[in-house]
Amino acid sequence: MLIPTRIVLLASIAIAVDAAALSTVTLDYGTFTGLTDTTNAIIYFRGVRYADPPVGALRWRPAVSPPTTHLGNVNATAYGNECIATTQTATTSTTSEDCLFGNIYVPIATTATSALPVLIYFHGGGFEGGSTRDAPPENLVQPSAKPLIFVTFEYRLGQFGFLGGTPVHDEGLLNAGLLDQKAALVWVQRYIRKFGGDPTRVTIWGQSAGAGSTMFHLIGDAGANTNLFHQAMGDSPSLSFLPHYSDAYVEDLFTQFAGLAGCGGSTDVMSCLRAAPTNTLALAGSKTLANRTSSLFPFTPIADGSFIVERPVEAFQKGNFARVPVLFGANTNDGAHWSAGLPNPNANTSSPNATETTVYNFIAGQWGTFTKASFRTAITKFYPLADYNGSFSLQGQQMYGEMRYICTASMVTGAASNFGLKAYQYHWDNPGPTLSSDHGAELNAFFDGTEVFDPADQALVVAMRSYFTSFATSGTPVAPTSITWTPGANADGSPRILLHPGGIKMENLTAAQSARCAFWHGLDAEIET
Repeated sequence: MLIPTRIVLLASIAIAVDAAALSTVTLDYGTFTGLTDTTNAIIYFRGVRYADPPVGALRWRPAVSPPTTHLGNVNATAYGNECIATTQTATTSTTSEDCLFGNIYVPIATTATSALPVLIYFHGGGFEGGSTRDAPPENLVQPSAKPLIFVTFEYRLGQFGFLGGTPVHDEGLLNAGLLDQKAALVWVQRYIRKFGGDPTRVTIWGQSAGAGSTMFHLIGDAGANTNLFHQAMGDSPSLSFLPHYSDAYVEDLFTQFAGLAGCGGSTDVMSCLRAAPTNTLALAGSKTLANRTSSLFPFTPIADGSFIVERPVEAFQKGNFARVPVLFGANTNDGAHWSAGLPNPNANTSSPNATETTVYNFIAGQWGTFTKASFRTAITKFYPLADYNGSFSLQGQQMYGEMRYICTASMVTGAASNFGLKAYQYHWDNPGPTLSSDHGAELNAFFDGTEVFDPADQALVVAMRSYFTSFATSGTPVAPTSITWTPGANADGSPRILLHPGGIKMENLTAAQSARCAFWHGLDAEIET
């Protein structure tokens, strides 16, 4: 049937008006105009402030969200400031304490009534680095079979976001960085409809520390999610040392930082720290980190007794977590190369003079209460050196990778399965040479721009994009060109999907790996996980 030209033109105009209207979104504290990119078919809202600057009196305080000052008309086409990394000795042109910004990426055809599912990503970086600039949206928004909105948020890092100790507990906020994320989730519930999103279909996702973050949101407030999210995903979730805020380790870290910031002798140390110049705090944080020569990430979440009322292992074992579907996984070589970056040669297992003691020092540098007796059990029963061709580096790598990442993915998916929830686990195993099985290698599938890989890897990353985006849009990971991803049915999260360039298939965790994970999780009281 022929349609009159006039009707076609009117319809085209209507679509154009809808798209143009959504490129400018008015909230109750400002009007934000994004970048409409017809080539990528995405409207980019970058640098959208979601809270007041956490500076001065608001340091180590809850994020004030939404912002209290009306911002007027905002050009939301460029990224906002990144949060200051612990390795920085001063701010840069792109980093600042004033960093609580988000980015909302919307398919170009979206209208204010589209009610699209929302995928929120928290970046990794050990809770001490990283930024939203590392997570561009094109490889998620464009190939998704069903449209979705992709959102990323900055959150306070290192000494600004994860400073512990009694003074912070008494006169401030512990785990400020995690609670920035929670404030961002509340912001999404309040405003995402304006961008064409559906606040009842929110999936949270992250990698490494970002995946650890999604894990903490699952157990946060004893699992009282209050509908801030409806599904959770995590790539290599980090199960780090989680001491109590008043433990000696945390108090010592606070004292060292405060002293380096020039506030050690103050009668009101928190007021002194809040009055200090930003660069003084940046330099003090980097010096504190430099003094921790056996530790990778000293400034990380702690057991605060309010948001984190129970450590992860116990919470997942007891079922004190949000009852939502999950998708978590890890990489074969998640533990590789970490030790090589430690300044202390006595904890650097890549040193030619490494010994059994070096491996212990490496692991104990990350979990400060790990005993030599437990280490002896680990290397005798579960990680004998002969299994690693006599390589202390490979032995330490396997221990660290499983303790922190691999067994954590198994724990989360296994617990969800035990409590009757949909739980999908993956195992990224890539022998190279184009990609690898190292920590973060799978992110090439999502954030590597327009790069096209060799045919086997290209087929793999295309399938991954489909699995992950379809989970966000429908709750079931589906890839039309690949196999059916079977949800976990066992306490270790098995079966899991093997993501390999030679072929994708389902597999079970080996009995040996499940036993190693059970060993580490059985030490939760000792190593404070």
